[in-house]
Parts: sequence; C-alpha cells; structure tokens
Amino acid sequence: MTALPRIHVLAAVPSAALSDYRQALSQDEQITLSLVTQDHEARTFLKQSQQRAEVLVLDSRLCDAYALISELRQSYPRLIILLVDAEADFSTAGRADDVTTQPFENGDLVRRIKRLAQERQLETVRADMLPPVRSVAKKLRRAGSSHAKQLAVVNAIAEMGYDYVAFYRLLPVTPPALSLAAQSGPPQLSEMAPTSLSIEGTLPGWVAESGQSRVVSAADRPCHPFIERGLLAAGACVPVGTSLRFGVLFACRAEAHTITEQHVKLLELIGAQLANALAHEQA
Repeated sequence: MTALPRIHVLAAVPSAALSDYRQALSQDEQITLSLVTQDHEARTFLKQSQQRAEVLVLDSRLCDAYALISELRQSYPRLIILLVDAEADFSTAGRADDVTTQPFENGDLVRRIKRLAQERQLETVRADMLPPVRSVAKKLRRAGSSHAKQLAVVNAIAEMGYDYVAFYRLLPVTPPALSLAAQSGPPQLSEMAPTSLSIEGTLPGWVAESGQSRVVSAADRPCHPFIERGLLAAGACVPVGTSLRFGVLFACRAEAHTITEQHVKLLELIGAQLANALAHEQA
C-alpha cells in the first residue's frame, strides 16, 4: 500500500487556542504540524531553510491577518494559506486560498487542508504557459552538453522579460556551495555577479537547501546582491530538481512587484525540465 504524501502545516494561532489546533491537526497521519503563537514567529519559521511549510493555517485573532497574508504572498507566492476567521464573509477568501469560520466542526480544518494540498498537486499548466514550456523543451533537446542545456534555459527565461537570469550549480563539496554556471544579462551586471555562493545566508543557498521557491525585494533576507543594492527590484529563485537537486535558477526584473505566483510556477516548470535533462545525462 502506497503511503499518503505528508502535508507540512504551520499553524499560527493565539496561545489560548493552541490546544484546540494541536488536537485537531496532530492526530491526522498525513499532517506534519508546527505551531507558533506570534506573527513574527510565523515569519521566522518560513524564513528558515531547514523548516518546511506547504500550508499556513492562520487564525485571524492572532494579528492583522489580511495584512500578514498580503505580505507573505509577496515572498511565498506558492504557499497555501488557509484563513480561520469566525467573522469572515466566506464567499471570498481575499488573498488566502480558502477561509473557514468553524475550523473544529466535523473535521472541517483537516478536510480543507487536504483538499487544498491535493488541488496543488493536481494543478495543471495554464494554456498560456504551454508555448514557453514547449519552447524550452525544444531548446533542451537541441543542446548538447550540460553547460549548453543550462545556458539554453537561462537565455530562454531572459527572453520572457527578465532583466537578469542565472543558474547556480550545487557543488558536491563539504560544506555545500553554489557555483555560477550560466547567466544572461547586461555586461555591467554579468561582470558583477558572484561566481560562488555559500548555502548559509544567501537566497540561492536558502532555496537549494529548502527546495522551496522564493520571491524577494530589497527588504527581504536572505536576498541577492543585485536586489540588495537596488540594481534590480524583484527577484525569484526556484530549485532545479527535487530529490536529486542540481542547483537553482535565479531571475529578476528592474521593476518591483512584477513577479507573480504564475511567473514562479512557470519558472518551477522550467527548472523541472532542466533537472530532467541533467538527470538523463547522468543516467
């Protein structure tokens, strides 16, 4: 019998409701639960590359929930957010993926978590994503060496409206490190790009270690030097590979708030294509 996939849940709830949420969520064999009782603890948890959260359950009594959701959407566009709000008009979830007004009635909270997680796993590619995905696939088939494949993907992403794109290769050393393997952008940026990065304290390192995608602006940490210095305003970093991780793709734009969840999803799909092509070379 195939084991059901684990669902990593972070619940950010008031201290007074801690036992209710623990009882409701910790008993389900699919759910790996983490609990925090302050909004800043939720931010800290999500920033830790060693931690994992696919679903955030947020109780509106904890803080200004809608402001926090809006903030998290910028940095974690693929995070599933389930809002618990007894006063909500549940006809709309706002920027949350779903909202429940009675989380503990008849297992409502667990059912919603599982439904949202399943929908994310079964999520299909939008029709407008198919042309660039197919284009990248063709370029990968034509490319010969591993480096040629990496460069083909980086150039293809740049053609999608990004001002700078790089692929950092994960090196099999101790401690782990990342090496710049391919890049596309104006000479003034390419010449300044860091050629090697540590796992600790860097955006590509965070993504390589956690396997989770991130979107960053200048205020976010960890970040990338181009974003920190204001040379570019918005960046997205996605892993290349899952169980066998090859590195990360980093893409950024000059204008702030121009990288959406759909952009990240497309970058993830392209990263998966590159990982598949590199894995075939190693087979």
